Amino acid sequence: MSQTKQGYVPKNGKHDIGYLPDEKPTAVRLFLYALQQVIVMFPATVTVALITGFHVSTTIFASGLATVCFVFITGGKIPMYYGSSFAYLTAIASLVVAEGGTMGAPGTFILPTELISKAQFGIVLSGFVSIFAGILVRIGGMERVEKILPPCVTGSVAMVIGLTLAGNAVRDAAPMMDAAGNLFEGQTHWIWIISLTTLISTVLYTKYLKGVLGQLPLLLGAITGCLVAVVVMLLGGGNFFRTMPEGALAASTWKLGDGSIFALPAFSLPKPNMMSVISIMPIAIATIPESTAHIYQLDTYVNDLAKRKGKPRYKIAEMLDKNLIGDGICDMISGVIGGPAGTNYGENISTMAITKVFSVSVMLVAGILAMVISCFTPLINSIYAIPQAVIGGLEIYLFGAIAAQGIAIFIDKKVSMFEPKNIAVIATIMTLGLGINYGFGGNINFLGIKIPAVAGSAIFGILLNALLNMGDKKENSVKA
Repeated sequence: MSQTKQGYVPKNGKHDIGYLPDEKPTAVRLFLYALQQVIVMFPATVTVALITGFHVSTTIFASGLATVCFVFITGGKIPMYYGSSFAYLTAIASLVVAEGGTMGAPGTFILPTELISKAQFGIVLSGFVSIFAGILVRIGGMERVEKILPPCVTGSVAMVIGLTLAGNAVRDAAPMMDAAGNLFEGQTHWIWIISLTTLISTVLYTKYLKGVLGQLPLLLGAITGCLVAVVVMLLGGGNFFRTMPEGALAASTWKLGDGSIFALPAFSLPKPNMMSVISIMPIAIATIPESTAHIYQLDTYVNDLAKRKGKPRYKIAEMLDKNLIGDGICDMISGVIGGPAGTNYGENISTMAITKVFSVSVMLVAGILAMVISCFTPLINSIYAIPQAVIGGLEIYLFGAIAAQGIAIFIDKKVSMFEPKNIAVIATIMTLGLGINYGFGGNINFLGIKIPAVAGSAIFGILLNALLNMGDKKENSVKA
């Protein structure tokens, strides 16, 4: 096996280039890899803003700023991107209703600053939950963490995260209406051509392109999908490109002229109130198993590349405490300036797993790029203009990859599928997560509390695993 500056050459002669967390690509590649990470982050992060009524530009800026801060908080050791979390959607909606506000269709409204400020207070305080969890992990050590969150739990949670997003991916791949609410009547065949071309081209780029192009399949897939959308438009098949929501510039903190070139996002400060604490703060518990599953996924893929490159093992999973503390601080950073609560993103981890680019430098530049894009109106318009069908095509691949990473955790950690305890934990997490998501619209009412699918299945799995472990202890003590 011979070493190269870009990666290594296996015995079979094929180039398999990759970057480990402490490796830095050249300037041009660094920019392209970072842009790719921004594009895959954009759909979910912006969707959260559109559903909740938060400002899109502020949300993007907050995700970028939090990502940059996360890099420094974790000592530049963990390549993660921080984005808005869907777990908080119901909590924010209930707060808005409780405060006398209303929420319209996604992308058709922006919440009053007063309501955003109240939600911000709960988001900031939710950061303490993740920080406290990180401190407990640091005190208890990884052995105790793995007893509470063994691979059969984290792998199952990763699969649930990916599979519960499957519906979103297909809906985005075949949207029924544009951003203005106009139906795509008689144009569904064109929509499928765009989304499937995006999907298939991305997969083909992943398999057949080599070198730097082989590490940009999602960016190239998005460009291919957009080019097909342009051809469709020229053939009279309809315009599938989107525009920024109306009123997005009106609340800007500062604009250059009319804001058509440069406009600072609409920053606001938290307003103390008990209702947001009750509604939003407890939801942070739901993101802890998700964030833990993500770091196990990352550990698996980083060390697979390290092994093939002949490098020492990277102790990514052992930095779970830093990851959770970083997540909590990032919630506070996002909440202070007016962004939604979030967590590290499975979509970005999937991108790294597909491209083998795990460089922390890429995440740092991606965060900076997101902040720059949020301030320059033409840039945010260009990202926002990407047709929903193109985004959906990418999501089918990305969300499926998240689920596949759960299987990778099972394989890497040698989870026995013949052990009754493992089967019980995996089966209940999968069934509850998918059942709640597709049977109850994503949330289930349990004792008067709305429990999200991922959170509910994860918490049940953790409790069931603990219960079964108690039985093992008793059994062992009898034998002793």
